[in-house]
Amino acid sequence: MTELHLPWLELCVLVPLLGALVVARFREPTDARIYGVTFSIITFVLATCTWLDFIWMRASEAQDRFHLLSRLTGHELLQLDEISAPLLPLAAMLFALTTVATVRSKGRRFSFFWTLITESILLATFSCKTPWLLISLLTLATLPPFFELWTRGRATGMYMCYMTLFVVFMIVGWSVAMAEGGPTAHSHSLYSIIPLLLAVLIRSGIFPFHSWVPDFFDKSSFGSAILFMTPLTGVYAAVRLVVPIAPTEVMQGMGLLSLFTAVYAAGMALVQVEGRRMFSFLFMSHSAMILVGLEMANVQGLTGALCTWISVSLSLTGFGLAMRAVEARFGRLQLTNYLGLYEQMPLLAVCFLLTGVASVGFPGTMGYVGSELLIDGAVGTYPLVGIAMVIATALCGIAVLQVYFVLFTGTRHISSISLRMGLREKIALLTLVILLFAGGVVPQLNIASRHHAAEDLLKDRGILSTPHAFEPWKQWLAPTTAHLPAPKAHPHD
Repeated sequence: MTELHLPWLELCVLVPLLGALVVARFREPTDARIYGVTFSIITFVLATCTWLDFIWMRASEAQDRFHLLSRLTGHELLQLDEISAPLLPLAAMLFALTTVATVRSKGRRFSFFWTLITESILLATFSCKTPWLLISLLTLATLPPFFELWTRGRATGMYMCYMTLFVVFMIVGWSVAMAEGGPTAHSHSLYSIIPLLLAVLIRSGIFPFHSWVPDFFDKSSFGSAILFMTPLTGVYAAVRLVVPIAPTEVMQGMGLLSLFTAVYAAGMALVQVEGRRMFSFLFMSHSAMILVGLEMANVQGLTGALCTWISVSLSLTGFGLAMRAVEARFGRLQLTNYLGLYEQMPLLAVCFLLTGVASVGFPGTMGYVGSELLIDGAVGTYPLVGIAMVIATALCGIAVLQVYFVLFTGTRHISSISLRMGLREKIALLTLVILLFAGGVVPQLNIASRHHAAEDLLKDRGILSTPHAFEPWKQWLAPTTAHLPAPKAHPHD
């Protein structure tokens, strides 16, 4: 049976690279877009086949999965597990739909060459568990956005400063971890854990290392910024580099910083007067809530965090593409005056609202079950943390509705030309809307997959699915039941 298996994993990483070489030959954006869309769709098909092959092999308990790199190098450089397997088709879909939705007016500012390079690096990253190779891929992933900013003549100082710190902290942290015995060591010092934690906080835009995210969205092309951020690569770095070796105290510290960021960023999203900055703070709030879920030591909360990871990636990409479609017609969006665009673009308005509310776990969407599991897991372990997460989610929902009202209601916009969505934009946005609601109606597949991944993460951390013990300064987070008196014995016992 081995001969019948194709090297799906290697193919879905290699095809975008080949596509980038083909696209680089074309100077005209129209030709580059055609080949960019073609190769991104082929990559999505290959990534889906990779995922299905993983599911079939797991169900049949077979061990003869074909790896081309293993045959050539003798080392299994790229491999999948329960955590990463669904991330490949997810990432490939985001790239394919963003490329499809790119209209001609955006073609000269959206680099199809660098998009395909970024996609190949991201798919390799999600297929990697070897720490040093993962660090190398995360480093390479920071280069395409830099070259795009540099080509467009935008300032790169802040981006390069934060990304340089991100790379340095990863290298220093893992170098010390290897000196202490590597992943198999029973414990690691803070000299290795703290740099790795700082790297994750920087890449995820967690306070106080968040200022580069709004600046990046402001200076980069909107499509490239969406694809660089919404796959939540920082969360993946945390899963592979920090979670397996970090002690409980460090994980709690990450959780507290992430919790503050979730509420802070949600509040900031409410007061933004520019569309891209609002989107960037909305992204940071959701990213922070997922990191809060990773800190939990129970299967329920961790499953909710992993489910929310997938739903947030889909919904925020759809929300960003809808905002990008409005930008293609009006330029940078200012949220100070009502535009009243509903009559001119009703379908876009509906997609904008549905993807926005799906990001906050609206009932009936894919994010609903994940958000419930995440919040219930937090409340069951740390009641005040659960309350803060509810507040952050509510503020994000209010921010989404506020932007919808500003863009599509409040007045009547008169236009002599049609502002309705084109076929490409309809395909991309309606696909995401259908997936978000299909995942809400039939959530079993996603929940089951993420449940197994959560169990694997808890095994990697070497802990049981029980709440943590707390130091005195963390007692305010402890469950309320910890202070209740023990039940009295029944007199007839």
